Amino acid sequence: MAADDRLEDDELARRLREAHRRVRMLPAADKERAARRYLSICDQAKRDPKRAAARLETFLATLQDGACDTPREGLNTPGD
Repeated sequence: MAADDRLEDDELARRLREAHRRVRMLPAADKERAARRYLSICDQAKRDPKRAAARLETFLATLQDGACDTPREGLNTPGD
């Protein structure tokens, strides 16, 4: 692993920890859905760190805005 790759991984790890802190502080009603999204991003970070970083950026933005729902939530049928 090149030294530059390690620095990028450290940045991703730092941002994942920040997302974890934010998810922990959510009310129970929002926490479960946000935690599932967070875990899927963590899982993807093991295989594709660049894609995970992009998803994490979007996730952190939604947490900052206070909206934890996916953009297509209104289009999904009940049970999806």
